[in-house]
Amino acid sequence: MSAAQMHPGQHAPDDDLVRRLVAGQMPQWAGLAVRRVPSGGTVNAMYRLGDDMVVRLPLIKGGASDVLLEQEWLPRLAPLLPTALPEVVGVGEPAEGYPWPWSVYRWLRGKNPEAGALTEPVPLARDLAGFVTAMRRIDLSGAPTAHRGGPLGLLDTDTRAAIGQLRDIPAEGVDCDAVTAVWEDAMRAPAWDGPPVWLHADLMPGNLLVDAGRLTGVIDFGCLGMGDPACDLFPAWNLLPAEAREVFREAVGVDDATWNRGRARTLSQAVVALPYYRTTNPAMAHNARHVIREVLGDQQALCIR
Repeated sequence: MSAAQMHPGQHAPDDDLVRRLVAGQMPQWAGLAVRRVPSGGTVNAMYRLGDDMVVRLPLIKGGASDVLLEQEWLPRLAPLLPTALPEVVGVGEPAEGYPWPWSVYRWLRGKNPEAGALTEPVPLARDLAGFVTAMRRIDLSGAPTAHRGGPLGLLDTDTRAAIGQLRDIPAEGVDCDAVTAVWEDAMRAPAWDGPPVWLHADLMPGNLLVDAGRLTGVIDFGCLGMGDPACDLFPAWNLLPAEAREVFREAVGVDDATWNRGRARTLSQAVVALPYYRTTNPAMAHNARHVIREVLGDQQALCIR
């Protein structure tokens, strides 16, 4: 892989390919300006199409199923949620040497929030809790199983392997013993045995949109489905500061066991992401470092109490 390539087998689209795809399959939009949208995303590339639309194309084969999932479920979920979701306005097929399905969406206003730079962290925490609880209340049949939505133990092998990788990268300065202690504590706790709920399952800052500090949209539903409610607690540690974290926790109304699983799941995602993306995706690596600091700080505070 090159320094700019995140995954083996990655297919890198460019402006010209997007123009050809749109012109060939959606001629009503041929001639509209096409420009790449800078993004810390790991599975898709995005291109503005004119002023009001965005083209989203998978970078890897695994992303193709995400496209189809969104095309099926987003129209059904949107009326049930308090926050704007991507609206599919065009369905694209493989062509021009590009091997996977793709979509055109309405452009949503807002920008990605950044941990440590939130202007309205407490109101944002309430907005996020409102979205998470609305997802949980959804009652639609035929739901898929959420990506990462199963028992926490399924993450154990990958998490421990990633901790081992981080031990071999001393420049990162990760306290791997402390990370291991948090993870092993979670592994000893009672396993999730409750009913599955609807989840976004990938509430990273890059999948949230804010305007004037408030949540205006949630994007990238490629991991959606039903599973452990702890999976949608990620913003508590990947975005919110301590005070807002407590507001979020109270508003989502989860018990201690679910909160602890959420913290462990967020930590797992971070320790797996950091060695994988540290040289290819600065945004993902930066957020992974943030999560590790927040989770370890959270655990230390609990021990002091």
